[in-house]
Amino acid sequence: MKKNSGRIWPYSIAASIIFIFGACVATIVVTSKMPVENSDTYMTYYQDADKNANKFILARIAFDKKYKIENLSDQLNSENTVLKYRVTDLESNPIENAKIKAIITRPNNHKYDQELVNPRYENGLYVFDSVKLPQKGRWDIIAKINVDEYQRFYNFKADTRTKEVKEY
Repeated sequence: MKKNSGRIWPYSIAASIIFIFGACVATIVVTSKMPVENSDTYMTYYQDADKNANKFILARIAFDKKYKIENLSDQLNSENTVLKYRVTDLESNPIENAKIKAIITRPNNHKYDQELVNPRYENGLYVFDSVKLPQKGRWDIIAKINVDEYQRFYNFKADTRTKEVKEY
């Protein structure tokens, strides 16, 4: 029977420490190269969205007490997408001085983002010029609406393959 000299334990403990340290360094290097993406709800970084979540919710409540927003866009189409919004007061009178900014984005991927500003106002509707979507599939449409000092984000999910639209 061969007797173990006991030298293997210090080597295995040192190797484990080096392996764990290397894994920590690799994690830091890989994550530092990843981009910080904007929030898919509030057109800002996740950290700012989290920090100001209560302000965004209170702003939405104040906006909804005075105004209504409707999405009147046709089905999302990868060749010809036209966004249309109607902003009215609670008595259904059209609001002509709203400022609307919209972003069409893929869920959790901002590579194909398209920012739309300065819509035309015609017949009570805010209409953005036609855009071409680079891929078929699901898209998030995020709109920021300002009327005087009131602000609201109006977001919905749509798919070029179906007619289903979900507000979120």
